[in-house]
Amino acid sequence: MSDASPHGDFPPPSEGSGSGRVIAVTGSASFLGTHLIGVLEDSPRVAKIVSLDEVVPKSAGPKTRHHSIDLTHRRVEHHLSNLLASERADTVVHLAFHDNPTHRPQESHYLESVGTMQIVLACRRAEVRKFVLWSHTFLYGASPKNPCLMDEGRPLYSAVTEPFFRDKLQAEHDALEFGLPGRGRVVTILRTAPIVGSGIDGFATRFLSQPRIVTVLGFDPLWQFLHESDAVLAFKRAVDTDCPGVFNVSGGGVIPLSKVIRLVGGRSIPLTRPLAHLALRTGWALRRSPLPEAFGDYLQYSCIADVERSRRQLGFVPMFSSHEAILDFASRKNMRQVELIAEAST
Repeated sequence: MSDASPHGDFPPPSEGSGSGRVIAVTGSASFLGTHLIGVLEDSPRVAKIVSLDEVVPKSAGPKTRHHSIDLTHRRVEHHLSNLLASERADTVVHLAFHDNPTHRPQESHYLESVGTMQIVLACRRAEVRKFVLWSHTFLYGASPKNPCLMDEGRPLYSAVTEPFFRDKLQAEHDALEFGLPGRGRVVTILRTAPIVGSGIDGFATRFLSQPRIVTVLGFDPLWQFLHESDAVLAFKRAVDTDCPGVFNVSGGGVIPLSKVIRLVGGRSIPLTRPLAHLALRTGWALRRSPLPEAFGDYLQYSCIADVERSRRQLGFVPMFSSHEAILDFASRKNMRQVELIAEAST
């Protein structure tokens, strides 16, 4: 695939500044934040971790200093810049994003779009050298015009009418602007495939945990997945190496949606495209569907990201393929159901 990207060709990744690093993590109480902090606690190259969330992460150890932060507060930028400067943070890992679409889009906008803008401004004022952002491969959009594999240089065509996508697109824009060449900063954006695992409560796990799953009649799109453990390790890799730009991150291979549904023990409900979109729209309005109508295209068309750059330049090789990630998710899901049945019978 082409090496074109928003930053052109990348130089070989260099190791981040040595021992004594100070890493700040937003959304530190989330699954990714909590487990990343746990890994950073064990890293001899990290001197201090700055936890930024409204809740203290369970993995906080002797290296972690927690600060209660509300990214939706209008004066958070001033507070953050002073905090990052006083803690001498050299890297900010921004994970404060919703895992799922929300029925409160204004709140999500202030957290993700406005919140990212505030964090970037704070990083400028505090002279933070490195910024790592979480994003999604679903931002490429699902379309019959998609090539088999989409590299990081492909334009993002997800539905801007859907807040879940729109706010993350704006967050990427602000992060890339912060990392424009010539400013001595490193910005790394990880666009992850849908993350699955027993600890993940995201749009993919909610969708696949339904007993009956709406699909589009006559279509069987290919999906990619990223195991929860690999997601954490990908961010650790992004922290450890100075490799600017955008990187697609996913388990190897692809898997048809119909097979995914069978593996997780669900039942496919095939509907024509108009009825499938109506079912999503109605289910979302009644709060019975985990996905709004904008996700309907992903039930019909493939959205497969090329992960070659993350392997070759970031040096990240996942432990689980997409198929293995789904198998692990399905086995843990089924085990939990057995445990619940056993508890109910006692």
